[in-house]
Amino acid sequence: MKNNPVVPYILILAFGIGLIFFMSLQGADNKKEIAAEHEGGGETTETTDANDDGAALVQSCIGCHGNDLSGSMGPNLHGLDEAHIVEVLTKGIEGTPMQPNMKTEEEAKAIAEYISTLE
Repeated sequence: MKNNPVVPYILILAFGIGLIFFMSLQGADNKKEIAAEHEGGGETTETTDANDDGAALVQSCIGCHGNDLSGSMGPNLHGLDEAHIVEVLTKGIEGTPMQPNMKTEEEAKAIAEYISTLE
């Protein structure tokens, strides 16, 4: 008697369907765990300092000034005076992407404080 050549394919198909079934059960359990973790995680606190705010706000600067703000298309920001940084962020520089009123005064101060802490 000869073996049927379709049998291995049927076995692989059955194994694959079984694997998908058991993995979906595992995913359902993970979904419940993730939902339980996020139930109480939606609360935020207002205890951030200026450096935390500046670090978040400076993300919009990375495109021109590089990941470490040492210059790329834009100039190096390390060692600049805080007052100059605030002025540029609020008043802009004509002929550059730095348009007036890009940031509020408070945001500009937070960014300037953060940049002054960088080495």
